[in-house]
Amino acid sequence: MGAVVALDTLFNGGQVWKGRSAPPAASPQPTGHAGLDAALPSGGWPEAALTELLVAAPGVGELQLVWPTLARLTTAGERIVLVAPPFVPYPQAWQNAGVDLRQLSVIRADERDALWAAEQCLRSGSCGAVLCWPRQADDRALRRLQVAAETGQTLAFAWRSIQEAINPSPAALRIAIDGRPGQLRVLKCRGGLARSTPIAFATLTPQTEH
Repeated sequence: MGAVVALDTLFNGGQVWKGRSAPPAASPQPTGHAGLDAALPSGGWPEAALTELLVAAPGVGELQLVWPTLARLTTAGERIVLVAPPFVPYPQAWQNAGVDLRQLSVIRADERDALWAAEQCLRSGSCGAVLCWPRQADDRALRRLQVAAETGQTLAFAWRSIQEAINPSPAALRIAIDGRPGQLRVLKCRGGLARSTPIAFATLTPQTEH
């Protein structure tokens, strides 16, 4: 019969192998904001995954956070789809941000159809990114978007109310954009601990976003 040995004795004596999870691979999708990239474990948006952006109110830089990425994708010929945006996109603002409008599509739909449309666009694998604004999406609906993003290897962005921060989410990344423009907090990130301190990001004139 083997001897009984205290676990702390084995740990302290270096006789137990301590497994460590491998660091996340570097993301090929930088956000375009140095402070945010530095705070994320992969150095950019989680690839082929859902990112949830929680805002206190429209016009706090919520679109400017993703414009550098959208500009890069459309320049490379990737299609960007906006599913049921709450406001009519202002073409000049998007163009000034470097987004190629020829690669931009807008889908108009009610709440129920919008979630379905976003899921189908993500699954198709024909888009560089899909943006949506679900107002009433439960955990199941968000999980479907997450799975669809993985299936289609597409970036998914969902804008929701900051009030949803208290509810769990299957999104790989959750970011809160508070009432102060140009400042955000990482609430959850795949592959590492969320950074609790606010992060500054560059913004343009907020009211020209939509």
